Amino acid sequence: MKNELITIGPVTLYGYGLMIAIGIMAAYAVLEYRAGKTFREHGRIFSVTIWSVVGGLLGAKLLYYITQIKEILADPRIILNVSDGFVVYGGIIGGILTGFIYCKKAKLNFGQIFDLVMPSVALAQGFGRIGCLLAGCCYGLETNSSLGIIFHDSHVAPNEVRLIPTQLISSGLDFLNFIVLLAIAKRKKADGQVAGFYLIFYSIGRFVLEFFRGDLIRGSVGSLSTSQFISIFLMVIGVAIVLFTGYCAKKQKVKYSS
Repeated sequence: MKNELITIGPVTLYGYGLMIAIGIMAAYAVLEYRAGKTFREHGRIFSVTIWSVVGGLLGAKLLYYITQIKEILADPRIILNVSDGFVVYGGIIGGILTGFIYCKKAKLNFGQIFDLVMPSVALAQGFGRIGCLLAGCCYGLETNSSLGIIFHDSHVAPNEVRLIPTQLISSGLDFLNFIVLLAIAKRKKADGQVAGFYLIFYSIGRFVLEFFRGDLIRGSVGSLSTSQFISIFLMVIGVAIVLFTGYCAKKQKVKYSS
């Protein structure tokens, strides 16, 4: 795995950045296509995307700083390194919050947009995790399995040892999440349920996968990693969204049929 893909003069194309860019473009293309078929305020999708991406990047960086607070207090110069160090959950939370704020200001149906956006988020994450593999971050524990991967020239992951391919597993789960969410979107009973299922599926997968991660940069809350701790809350929120929106839709249906 090699992060520095092409170097032309002073310019270097990095695999991590390339996969993030591909993920964002693919996610936006899918979002535009789905919005064009079902969303009346189709012209607002670009604005929602920009708000969510910016909020997601800021949230991802902020949560990284929180998990590294001890190191930052010891060496504040870490804050100046803005190109490295992002936490996915911070990005999810930040993106959702900024999207919610935009929808409120623009008087848009947040539940409907929430459902449109989250499958695309899962798609972008799938490509992003491939970028993690190229960069060597988010690596797994050492393993004797023949399915393990070996880094030879990584600046992040341990070299010359066989590691659990957590990046590829995570990428596969994200792509699977994307496909399942698209299927759910065709059968949902209320706005917000697709997003609720996203939170459930992603949180469960992330909670389990964290046990096989070998990097120590993620922070911890007691015996759980920071991401596992957040997973519990987001899964509960996801379940609550699915049940509550389903209940409201059923109640509304009974009201109109009576």
